[in-house]
Amino acid sequence: MDLIISLGHWNWFILAVILLALELVAPGAFMLWLGLSAILVGVISVAVDWPWQGQIVAFAVFAVLCIPLWRRFARGTAPSGDQPLLNRRAEVLVGRVFTLEKPIVGGIGTVRVGDTLWRVAGPDCPAGARVKVARADGVDLQVELAER
Repeated sequence: MDLIISLGHWNWFILAVILLALELVAPGAFMLWLGLSAILVGVISVAVDWPWQGQIVAFAVFAVLCIPLWRRFARGTAPSGDQPLLNRRAEVLVGRVFTLEKPIVGGIGTVRVGDTLWRVAGPDCPAGARVKVARADGVDLQVELAER
């Protein structure tokens, strides 16, 4: 405990390094903001001699304030590219027509898309019927009978 007390404001910089290292090991942008909050408290502690209780409260406040700031920043930097649905495979299938692999019985059936079987939900239809994907609903594709 004496070692921790003797480090003074360096405690916050050490904590920041630990938190930022954890962010590198397990990325997810959570420890990043805690690390930046620790750096901010450390910088303030260099200039101001304040009790440890105030430092902890300031750390908590800075950590909580980082959440809306991050959301505002992340919203403005949405990735744009030539394939916006690249990692949303089910949504890419909306509007396409497929032949049922297995009949839709009780509202559930399957279609083959390439080498993958997709579960579909829709009105009961025999195998071989043509269905159009109306929307993606989680792992299910909602289908309707395709017009001929």
